[in-house]
Amino acid sequence: MRVAVYFRNNDVRIEERPRPAIGPGEALLRVRASGICGSDLMEWYRVPKAPVVLGHEVAGVVEEVGAGVDEIRPGDRVVATHHVPCGTCRYCRTDRHAVCPTLHRTTFEPGGFAELVRLPPENVRLGTFRLPDELSFEQGSFVEPLACVVRGQRLAGLRAGDAVAVIGSGVSGLLHLQLARASGASCVIAIDVSQARLDAASRFGVDLALRADDPDLATRIRAANEGRLPERVIVCAGVRSALEQALALVDDGGSVLFFAPLAPGEMLALHAWDIWRRGITIVHTYAGPPDDMRAALGLLATGRIDVTSMITDRLGLSEAARGFQLAALGDRTLKVVLDPSR
Repeated sequence: MRVAVYFRNNDVRIEERPRPAIGPGEALLRVRASGICGSDLMEWYRVPKAPVVLGHEVAGVVEEVGAGVDEIRPGDRVVATHHVPCGTCRYCRTDRHAVCPTLHRTTFEPGGFAELVRLPPENVRLGTFRLPDELSFEQGSFVEPLACVVRGQRLAGLRAGDAVAVIGSGVSGLLHLQLARASGASCVIAIDVSQARLDAASRFGVDLALRADDPDLATRIRAANEGRLPERVIVCAGVRSALEQALALVDDGGSVLFFAPLAPGEMLALHAWDIWRRGITIVHTYAGPPDDMRAALGLLATGRIDVTSMITDRLGLSEAARGFQLAALGDRTLKVVLDPSR
């Protein structure tokens, strides 16, 4: 079978690999849509692990199941997530799935940028979900990233009537903006350094689209939000300046969600007294446990979140190198989805 092997963003090679063999409790998935995630482009994270087959936003058809598998059967249309929590440890029982040891150990083989992937038993049991008939494979490939967004906003405490600002209008940012609107936010604000990204955010119905380098940013937000700063600020740009800006823009008693990470070793200076005095809560998140995957499926199936309009490039697996180049350029490219069946 064909796989796309990642060496770095500008070096992705198509190779032939043996068809994965499955054992008891496992399943073989024929991938029909696999999205390139922003995390796939973080070279500081990916290059040390290269060469590697990436891809974790997948949807496809069950090709084969091993002995003892009753949850799914050949021919089922499904979505699968690569990291699954155990659901029973003390972290999972207290909604801290992101630090569950099982979540960080689980994955599938070799990766979603391949014609076929092997789903281990834990992934079959806890991380594979039937795709509703009304959803396409492309839409299904957004279930995992949307589940991460659902979890993030839940932990950030977003409630109907809150004002929400999202710094960074890439795919994650657009999902956050849409979910905030669907959750009843009173004012939804997009902030970015790219005018093309702000234009994209405007197409998804934000109340305000502002440049991050605008010196009157806080004033403009207050003017559009009854004199208040937003209760929730979500950071979808992995740069220190975005995190610092979020802390400056959040309302007293509000929360800042660090959705995008900084590179290891990069430091952030915090004014601890100011954070304490203003009652600011800082939260972060990683991955989407099963309940959030189900919630994401429901949001997509009911049409509350539009992901199809976010796809700017549809390519075959043989075009994976071009897909990575387009995704790394960003700006007018939003989501690149690969179809290994092409």
